[in-house]
Amino acid sequence: MKEIKTVDAVGQVLCHDMTQIIPGVIKDARFRKGHVVTEEDIPVLLSMGKEHIYVWEKDDSLYHENEAAEILCSLCLGDHMDRSEVKEGKIELKSTVRGLLKIDTGLLDKINSLGNMMIASRHPNTPVEPGDKLCGTRIIPLVIEKEKMEEAREVCAGKKIFAVLPYLDKKVGIVTTGSEVYHGRIKDSFGPVLKAKVEELGGQILGQTITDDKPEHTTDAILDLIRQGADMVLVSGGMSVDPDDKTPLAIRNTGAEVISYGAPVLPGAMFLLSYYRQEGKNIPIAGLPGCVMYSKRTVFDLVLPRLMADDPVTKEDLDKLGKGGLCLSCDVCYYPNCGFGKGW
Repeated sequence: MKEIKTVDAVGQVLCHDMTQIIPGVIKDARFRKGHVVTEEDIPVLLSMGKEHIYVWEKDDSLYHENEAAEILCSLCLGDHMDRSEVKEGKIELKSTVRGLLKIDTGLLDKINSLGNMMIASRHPNTPVEPGDKLCGTRIIPLVIEKEKMEEAREVCAGKKIFAVLPYLDKKVGIVTTGSEVYHGRIKDSFGPVLKAKVEELGGQILGQTITDDKPEHTTDAILDLIRQGADMVLVSGGMSVDPDDKTPLAIRNTGAEVISYGAPVLPGAMFLLSYYRQEGKNIPIAGLPGCVMYSKRTVFDLVLPRLMADDPVTKEDLDKLGKGGLCLSCDVCYYPNCGFGKGW
């Protein structure tokens, strides 16, 4: 940095905050570090007793923090996002749609390991609403080497670190199994719960079929809903390992590829996910354990947003849910993989 006369400072960049004190009116930073001095600022600076000020001494090998922040932002800013104005080397990104936050965590980790720059974000696969803050980026020093920002560009190699996948207007079919419901001995309580969860994410219920415990009836019901145009089928009941629980068999008999039967999440360990392939389209068929009916949040709530956004879910994805896979059913949700509660 260098010291110059204030009257010669137009266009120069301040190296530190400058506080203005007017008794009974203000005592705060009138000009922030990184501010570019304008003609209108000169009388104000002089009234603050600043005959001389320290400004950034330009160097062709360095970026000012705000210039570098724009580069860092360009590596992060993906689809369906909006950005804040740059301030003190910081830019924040927000979602413009309802959807699912996707993060290339490998790229994120590499950028954060470069030093002198940082990106802080929500967890990946978090449901977001329009206006929700997704991440904050910041250049830490006032100036940073151009070479380091070029290294950041090379790490990303044209890829964006963040994206938001909008929820799709999916038509969802429900198959409720169990002879006790089929014969009217008890009232179906599963259907209303699933309807609310689907509609919460912008989907619509195509229809609901109630079947007895015969697996062939459940298989037929699933395939019939797919023929009617279901983009997803949710099958409830009969998901445990008891001999008379035949829902996993019924799902397999549709010809769907079972991704996983079981997930390291409580509640919801007996969750099943499969994909039925038809004319190049992958239609999720999910087998839902009983806890989905009575627990506020379960493994189903972790997976459903991804299914509603057409984000393919693999067995590896489900296996990773074990980290943070215990839901404590708090009034204030701190479930690390959840994203629905107030803990964010």
